[in-house]
Amino acid sequence: MTRRRLERPDAGAVTAELAIGLVAVAAVLVAVLAVGAATVVRVRCTDAARAGARAAAIGQDDAAVRAVAVRVAGGLATASVERQDDGWVQVTVEVPVIGGGPARGLRATSSATAWTEP
Repeated sequence: MTRRRLERPDAGAVTAELAIGLVAVAAVLVAVLAVGAATVVRVRCTDAARAGARAAAIGQDDAAVRAVAVRVAGGLATASVERQDDGWVQVTVEVPVIGGGPARGLRATSSATAWTEP
């Protein structure tokens, strides 16, 4: 006695829907991780700019201020110091956001301003 398999028109539909759903979940996960990485880099960049501004406020020279900012932000950071004639100094730090996908090529920039001690 042989049994015939009944052919259904929706055979395999669940597998296809699951595959599409998993791709969508993976894409959302990558986006969330990229935003999280960018946020961490942005906070680190802001901390570095503030540390550099504090160093400038207590009378450190520009090379020392840049060294402080790069140390806090990480080795890939670039820092610039702009001193104004009225005693204010602005430190700007730029750090690349490391990651693939949508985060590739993005850079976080932050600046902090401080009054220099007389």
